[in-house]
Amino acid sequence: MSEPPRAVFGGRRAVPPNNSNAEENDPPTVELQGLVPRGVNLQDYLNVTGVHLFKERLDSNKVDHHTDKYESNNLIVRRGQSFYIQIDFNRPYDPRRDLFRVEYVIGRYPQENKGTYIPVPIVSELQSGKWGAKIIMRGDRFVRLSVQSSPECIVGKFRMYVAVWTPYGILRTRRNPDTDTYILFNPWCEEDAVYLDDEKEKEEYVLNDIGVIFYGDSNNVRSRSWSYGQFEDGILDACLYMMDRAQMDLSGRGNPIKVSRVGSAMVNSKDDNGVLVGSWDNIYAYGIPPSAWTGSIDILLEYKSSQNPVRYGQCWVFAGVFNTFLRCLGIPARVVTNYFSAHDNDANLQMDIFLEEDGNVNSRMTKDSVWNYHCWNEAWMTRPDLPVGFGGWQAVDSTPQENSDGMYRCGPASVQAIKHGHVCFQFDAPFVFAEVNSDLVYITAKKDGTQVVEAVDTTHVGKLIVTKEVGGDGMKDITDTYKFQEGQKEERLALETALMYGVKKPLNTDGVAKSRSEVDMDFEVENAVLGTDFTLTITFQNNSPNSYTISAYLTGSITFYTGVSKEEFKNETFDITLEPLSLKKKEVLVRASEYLGHLLEQASLHFFVTARVNDTGDILAKQKSTVLIVPKIIIKVRGSKMVGSDMVVTVEFTNPLKETLQNVWMRLDGPGVTKPMRKMFREIRPNSTVQWEEVCRPWMSGRRKLMASMTSDSLRHVYGELDLQIQRPPS
Repeated sequence: MSEPPRAVFGGRRAVPPNNSNAEENDPPTVELQGLVPRGVNLQDYLNVTGVHLFKERLDSNKVDHHTDKYESNNLIVRRGQSFYIQIDFNRPYDPRRDLFRVEYVIGRYPQENKGTYIPVPIVSELQSGKWGAKIIMRGDRFVRLSVQSSPECIVGKFRMYVAVWTPYGILRTRRNPDTDTYILFNPWCEEDAVYLDDEKEKEEYVLNDIGVIFYGDSNNVRSRSWSYGQFEDGILDACLYMMDRAQMDLSGRGNPIKVSRVGSAMVNSKDDNGVLVGSWDNIYAYGIPPSAWTGSIDILLEYKSSQNPVRYGQCWVFAGVFNTFLRCLGIPARVVTNYFSAHDNDANLQMDIFLEEDGNVNSRMTKDSVWNYHCWNEAWMTRPDLPVGFGGWQAVDSTPQENSDGMYRCGPASVQAIKHGHVCFQFDAPFVFAEVNSDLVYITAKKDGTQVVEAVDTTHVGKLIVTKEVGGDGMKDITDTYKFQEGQKEERLALETALMYGVKKPLNTDGVAKSRSEVDMDFEVENAVLGTDFTLTITFQNNSPNSYTISAYLTGSITFYTGVSKEEFKNETFDITLEPLSLKKKEVLVRASEYLGHLLEQASLHFFVTARVNDTGDILAKQKSTVLIVPKIIIKVRGSKMVGSDMVVTVEFTNPLKETLQNVWMRLDGPGVTKPMRKMFREIRPNSTVQWEEVCRPWMSGRRKLMASMTSDSLRHVYGELDLQIQRPPS
């Protein structure tokens, strides 16, 4: 009979790669060192009869390790910090003749030198930074241990065994899923690479399971809540599964730099069948529109159960799911929004906007795009791979934009390095630097093939960078963590440093901005509710003693929030005569009937005004976006707001449009209050109201939030939320 085929490792390694937390290979329950003499019964030696892990939600192990919110029946602890276990024996333990130890094993091919097989020695005193177990109590037939893990331990789900030595070999407990122990990163441990010293920041960036994500534009900042749900049942396993799908070696899973880089690749599905399929074309067949999601829970659980990418996501969905992944594993993280974010294809710090000779935009030649906003994440960690001073917040981005080392991922890039222009430090710092620092360069493409730089706008890109404030739902401006103020000498130095380290800047635009025209132009767009008319006001200021005539051209386009134009819905030309030292305003009415039939899901309109001063040939150019105000969902609650008590939640929406909404899906979510749920309405007629009622029974006390979204064939990005204070039941 022929031998079964064996794995071939090409002579390079003795064991296969150990890259799956889920795969197992149990050590033997009996390891004999020879034959056992007749008449010797191994059961007469010390035998383990039970193991207690003190893993209930209110037990000190979970409370002290800040893991009491996780919905799991297993023990979950944070590395570098001691926890308690109790081992029961068949007879009293005698330290003079009995020898035992605890073992932690992860993966299918555990090795001690890789940190995947951890024999924990019994010691008289625990040593900082090392694995050890100290006996703190001895009973009749049990011992209680204080076990301390290494602050550099692999993060994942470990199998636990107790091994007892006899003169004839080792007796080991059987595989028991109830003793499986999850070990996470520990921001409370000073020796951990993710240590964060501020208690309120740990409460926000690790333990808060509800967040706020900002969108819209810098003049009209909008916000929506997002359910991270990192403690919900099954989410921790889904996050570990993501690293398994990436075939990330288990030995690297204790390093937050590697974990966050793998996570940024795995949240998108572009080249590795990761969690989310990105779609920016407004067509969402066979999937969920990005604006319909209320949080990460449904997305991660569906990915884990189907083992296929979930459809669909855009930047704030990628960032929301990535934030869940990071916080769930114990890495402090937050979602950041950059308004007017440059997607600079060649990282040359220039967004080139080409104009025709008459001032119109040449869309064929204009390739770079400025996103109205872009969301990414920041993760907190030390950077021992970089010089001192570049640890702290690291930018990580899971939206698939550009290839990095062969995969669609970005970061971690030190925010401090980006601010000072040190773009030579890994990973992907030049791309992030360009996202917040690029110049808008207006170039006239002449018919004879020559190009003339008309104007440079150095302040448009990276105008405002924000995140959620600590302990509240407000906005925190963090622009100054990414860049110095425009015009400061430090800002110039940071740019020169970036150029020295190889960021390209092909056109010399330094003199262009200074040779300004004697005429200034600006315009404002009135805040408008979806479905109403609004006014756009263009202002011309003549700063000279001369009279001028101006030919102006206005275009209005429906745009994706990525700055890519879908359709032009308005164009208008007009002439203005400017008296010396005068100011003149021109009002343009934009009718609802002009834009309503073409709207995309974020109700984003982009206006571009170009003007030629006929007497001097100067070109003036300005662009602005506006996001129409979309109606809100109303959420009401009646009944007792108490853990374990039923309350009725009503979700209500009124259609404000003059058309019937078709295929309406409403979603409701609230971590600790209700599992995510959804309901379909075939249609909602104009000005009519629909109501949806559900009975919920909260299981977490404290400040909670209900979130709802509505999506339909012709109206999307509709949200509503309600803050709740859930009481504890009377004891």
